[in-house]
Amino acid sequence: MINVLPADWAKRRTVVFLSFLAVFVCYIDRVNISVAIIPMSEDLGWSMQTQGTVLSSFFVGYLLLQIVGGRLADRFGGKIVLGAGVLLWSLFTILTPLAAMSGFAVLILCRILMGMGEAVTFPSIYSIYSKWIPLKERSRAIGFANSGIPFGTVFALVVTPYIVSAWGWQWAFYSFGLVGGVWWLVWHFSVTAKPQDHPDIESSELNELADLGPNEASSPVPWRALLSSSAVWAIIVAHFCNNWSLYVLLSWLPTFVNKGLGVDYHSVGWLTMIPHLGSFLFLNIAGSIADRWIQSGMSIIRVRRIMQSIGFGGIALSLAVVGYVESVALAIGIMALGSCLGAFVTGGFAVNHMDIAPKYAGTLMGITNTAGTIPGIIGVFISGLILEMTGSWVIVFQVASGVTLFGLFFFLLFSRAEKLFD
Repeated sequence: MINVLPADWAKRRTVVFLSFLAVFVCYIDRVNISVAIIPMSEDLGWSMQTQGTVLSSFFVGYLLLQIVGGRLADRFGGKIVLGAGVLLWSLFTILTPLAAMSGFAVLILCRILMGMGEAVTFPSIYSIYSKWIPLKERSRAIGFANSGIPFGTVFALVVTPYIVSAWGWQWAFYSFGLVGGVWWLVWHFSVTAKPQDHPDIESSELNELADLGPNEASSPVPWRALLSSSAVWAIIVAHFCNNWSLYVLLSWLPTFVNKGLGVDYHSVGWLTMIPHLGSFLFLNIAGSIADRWIQSGMSIIRVRRIMQSIGFGGIALSLAVVGYVESVALAIGIMALGSCLGAFVTGGFAVNHMDIAPKYAGTLMGITNTAGTIPGIIGVFISGLILEMTGSWVIVFQVASGVTLFGLFFFLLFSRAEKLFD
């Protein structure tokens, strides 16, 4: 095991930090194409609808392996499954330019295989967190890991244009793909699947985590009970609705800023990073707030519902109005406010899996993230189709706002926070 940290460093901090970096790498590899696709489409003669197909094809693979990845992580440990996923998606990131030059069908296949690699990311993290992170720290841990989404997004949005300008769009894939191999080396030699396996863990930390137990889900998954539970469906619907706006913005925000607001291509990354920086900051703030409320004695279900209301309410309001705005500064400001408030879902549905089913946290995350992947396919594609047919960004954003509000009402009606599955 690599051990360059202080002797009193809690080993679960390493798990959380490297999980954050995994999400960071996941999103730089995922988002770079949303910027690189602008010069790619010019070189290859793609229409807006074709671009939507390329962007959405990733999510087909992402959809296919969610539940399998979660089950494998619960059964064999999140360490090995997450590590394998990073290596797989990094390989197909590097192969993307070759695939694009080999033909449209080859590119689509490459993007699907890359999506399959990334599919295991969050189920694996949830599985390993259920073994390493106590209840009082889970919102913060999930918030920090999820903050790798905007941080990786910002990095990709800002750095990709420079790479494209200096070396061509192909190097946006070559350079970012190599980062995953470096991460895997550190992960492999620094982390164990559960605390009991770590050779250098202090007995005091092991005692703190004793209540979590080994927690391997070797028994059959109670599929019928899970899928018939209204509390599970509350998370499923919330995850779907959250990701509709998330994936639409990840895929189309650079194009909206460039084409819709008339911003120069080389400035796109700097402007679109602002909402993501707000999200990065507030994901960590919101996670700390949720954990403090729980430690102060507030009921877990009340915390989850308040955080969800702030998050989805903020997202829905910003999306409802931003399409009407013509000022670049005001549009980015509204997006940033929505992203800051939207981060509060980290204390809502985003951590609720471990409340109701800690033993099957990876599997349940696989289930809900399967539903959460569908907007990446239909939401991104439909948005491209709307733009192709109407040219209206207002419609694109207001559809996303309506989907978000539906998710909020459903979660408030059916969510639970006590352990339901053991």
